Amino acid sequence: MKAHDGMFLDGSWRPALGSGTIEVTNPADGTVLGAVPAGDGQDIDAAVGAARAALPGWAATAPAERAALLEALQRALTGRREEIAETVTAELGSPLSLSRKVHAAVPLAVCGSYARLAAEYAFEERIGTSRVLHEPVGVVGAITPWNYPLHQIVAKAAPALAAGCTMVLKPAEDTPLTAQLFAEAVAEAGLPAGVFNLVTGLGPVAGQALAEHDGIDLLSFTGSTAVGRRVAAAAAGGIKRVALELGGKSANVILPGADLAKAVSVGVANVMSNSGQTCSAWTRMLVDADRYDEAVALAAEAVAKYVTGDPRDEATRVGPLVNAKQHERVTGYIRRGQEEGARLVAGGAEPPEGRERGHYVRPTVFADVTPEMTIAQEEIFGPVLSILRYRDTEEALRIANGTVYGLAGAVWAADEDEAVAFARRMETGQVDINGGRFNPLAPFGGYKQSGVGRELGRHGLEEYLQTKSLQF
Repeated sequence: MKAHDGMFLDGSWRPALGSGTIEVTNPADGTVLGAVPAGDGQDIDAAVGAARAALPGWAATAPAERAALLEALQRALTGRREEIAETVTAELGSPLSLSRKVHAAVPLAVCGSYARLAAEYAFEERIGTSRVLHEPVGVVGAITPWNYPLHQIVAKAAPALAAGCTMVLKPAEDTPLTAQLFAEAVAEAGLPAGVFNLVTGLGPVAGQALAEHDGIDLLSFTGSTAVGRRVAAAAAGGIKRVALELGGKSANVILPGADLAKAVSVGVANVMSNSGQTCSAWTRMLVDADRYDEAVALAAEAVAKYVTGDPRDEATRVGPLVNAKQHERVTGYIRRGQEEGARLVAGGAEPPEGRERGHYVRPTVFADVTPEMTIAQEEIFGPVLSILRYRDTEEALRIANGTVYGLAGAVWAADEDEAVAFARRMETGQVDINGGRFNPLAPFGGYKQSGVGRELGRHGLEEYLQTKSLQF
């Protein structure tokens, strides 16, 4: 893997001002992939200064020109598609097939969608006797997670740039090499110097400095709810706008009469994808009591097909978790589930056979889970599915809404109108009906403690705009 030993500031790679480095390791075997600078407050200050200097020119750039540069960025990323997939597999542990299909491909679609939005969006409109202007909010500070390293960068950078904002990115320390590939694509695309700046570093150091910096107008953070609270508190001192995409404990509700085999199969796939390291994963499967035992048997049969192994092997469906801390967290939850009385149907806390090296966890399914159990309430962030039973649809709704989270979910029903009626009552930001497909134009974000604000599509663009009215 190629690793830059500097920061991408003001259009070029420059030596870090802070000292120290961060080793990037392969979660499959512990080998060192490379090292990146551990930036500090000095690096953040320099990056924010570059972004502020570039802001007037970029904000004044015609939307059509910004759109053309986003198209160029999409082409530059497309040219790196295989390198991106291989890099994500190496530093995250995602199976290569998933890295190609999702980690490399989805950000291309999202980038393209914002190129079109930049060209089409009405940045000015007439409302009665007023002219209403939608202007860039200013300099954006973005802190992104490791679980979808390129997608989360593009989901923030593309709308911010389309809106006319400049930005500073602090990526997760586990997956900084993917962020460096994005910076290379920015340079190739020809974006003006200072419009996009990259500082690698640790969250408590570089991330904290970015959140507190007075030169940041909007802070966009994706990560756990616990860290989101700290980030929001750090940003509050400067009265910054804050966008937070946080944790989830999404419910997959299978209503009576639904296609049970399909609902269970797709539900298991959703939880096991990316080794369960997905904030929107449907980690709670809700099944009516009459079909509960059948659903458990189907889930056990389905999960047996999820081969755990070397992420570079095309046969692998579940790779390692990203690091030792995450491995300890997930196996701890599995043990907690057993201690609290949940029935282990598949998997467990022991390492998969032959996978003692690396951060591997068995794909795990629990039955006889009750709503108050820890594994039914807290975000595990691993390949762990909990199956809960309900007596009637009102109880299903209470269970589905019975957590502090509200990020995503799913409903399955024989009748689509019945599914939609149930989904309307779910306290969550996004619901898939009978296996609905991912839509890069649909808004994504949470209710309750799953966050503030929306990403993707027009709603994602508007997070980076502020409104001014001129009266005549």
